[in-house]
Amino acid sequence: MSYLDNIRTFVRVYDLGNMSAAARDQRISPAVASARISQLEAHLGVRLFQRTTRSLAATEQGRIFYDGACGILEAVALAEAGIGDVTENPRGTLHVAAPLGVGRRLIAPNVPEFAISYPLVDVRLRLSDRALDLTAEGLDIAFFLGLPADSTLRIRKIADCRRILCASPDYVERHGHPERGSDIEQAKHNCLNLRFPGAKEFQWHLQTPDGPQRFDVRGRYESDDGDVLTDWALSGAGIAMKPVFEISEHLRSGALVEVVQENPPVPIQMACLYTHRRHQDPKARLFMEFAIARMEAALADDQLPR
Repeated sequence: MSYLDNIRTFVRVYDLGNMSAAARDQRISPAVASARISQLEAHLGVRLFQRTTRSLAATEQGRIFYDGACGILEAVALAEAGIGDVTENPRGTLHVAAPLGVGRRLIAPNVPEFAISYPLVDVRLRLSDRALDLTAEGLDIAFFLGLPADSTLRIRKIADCRRILCASPDYVERHGHPERGSDIEQAKHNCLNLRFPGAKEFQWHLQTPDGPQRFDVRGRYESDDGDVLTDWALSGAGIAMKPVFEISEHLRSGALVEVVQENPPVPIQMACLYTHRRHQDPKARLFMEFAIARMEAALADDQLPR
């Protein structure tokens, strides 16, 4: 086992606080991860983690070594980035994250084209609607909708995405066509909510003549997958708040119709997060520019008239 691999495994075990999780992240077995840590400890002559069958915690020596280990990996990444800049032939693994709807519709379809142009770059795309920690989860780039929780990261804004409230014609026929946000509250419409552990927003922000206002909404169904909400809305289960680019095909076909037109939702920011580095890794920079160009084109083509 190489010393650098041992350091990479140590950093991921430290970040994730779990040997099995670090092994999955590194695509190795827990036994190999444990062996790498043991070999590193033997080389350094200290114990880096206190391990039991149920817990794992860094020792004082482990906490000290962590800062230096991160510096080593950063230096290696910068050296590789410099070679990529000179050769114009970037290589390595790129870790990218995105919300489910954004990733499935705007990013994943373009990854094969990027891979053809840059055959030495491996792309690992992680899709989730929950908030992600770039540093803790070893990500290079994270696309997102909304506002970032971590202000220490660099942000590249892509667009303000128009959102609407929508429901199926069947739901509207059975429960009425709400025109204003107050109609949703008063008629107690069944609202389909995107919620996940750590979600902070449990109200809908709608535009009014007096500016954005919060409206309390209630609903029998919740999910942490935005596409599930779309499926529920299509089935007539209730009203969903969706970015237009995610449901434009259903609006054009008539399977979904816009409601609450007098108080549409506040647009949501689509942007890209990446870490501060003296020299951004060329493969990350190239993928970001590639993806954003195609996302902007798709959003321009997919927006419906107001």
